[in-house]
Amino acid sequence: MEFKKGSDSGVMSQAVSYLSWLESAQYEFEALVRKVLGAEAAESVDWRRPRMICIAAGFSHHDRVAVQRLPERIDLVRYRIFDGDLLALLLVDSVTGFPSAASSRRGRERVTAVDGVPATPATSSPASAPTVPECLRDLYAELDEALTAWGEVEVAPLRHYIAYRRLVNVASVIFRPKHEAILVYLRLDPDTVELEEGFTRDMRGIGHLGTGDLEVRIVSAADLDKAAPLIRRPFEAA
Repeated sequence: MEFKKGSDSGVMSQAVSYLSWLESAQYEFEALVRKVLGAEAAESVDWRRPRMICIAAGFSHHDRVAVQRLPERIDLVRYRIFDGDLLALLLVDSVTGFPSAASSRRGRERVTAVDGVPATPATSSPASAPTVPECLRDLYAELDEALTAWGEVEVAPLRHYIAYRRLVNVASVIFRPKHEAILVYLRLDPDTVELEEGFTRDMRGIGHLGTGDLEVRIVSAADLDKAAPLIRRPFEAA
């Protein structure tokens, strides 16, 4: 576990460095476990899937991308401190990783599986997460960049939509490929917005997927530019 007070771009690389050091000292570590906890505990040490937990006040978009590319088992946990000494912990990203080439003495012949389950590439997205339609991929790439540009933002692909969070959902994205449109639901009071037919809509009292009371319809880069001030407001307030 690696903890950083505040946001620190080095939290993940430092954790990887410590893990590398630990794996290079397996016998020394097991000898210490044997001395303190006994032989049975030492024999039960499993080196196949070591887990790293990185805790910080924030992680960058680049950190979350890097996590998906690393073979290690790693969790990114964001903390917030509120008045009254209240502490909130939020799992920002988590990947299951690959079994390590290093293994315990009792399981060296099984380095390609854990408990009989073959190793598979890790992902934090559920299998049923929405797929970006081919016709909307370029537009969504620009929208995603706009939605993640406001500091620490967690992207959570859910069953029917993609949520963008800062402790709470700030925006939700739904694809409408038949209309070549992307619907963005913002955590924004529609009464504070000058609504425009075909572009923005008050969703209070109207059932819809995702969270947010203001619907913004994006069908072009021009719409995205026009929506930029609306997108900025809920993220700044979160």
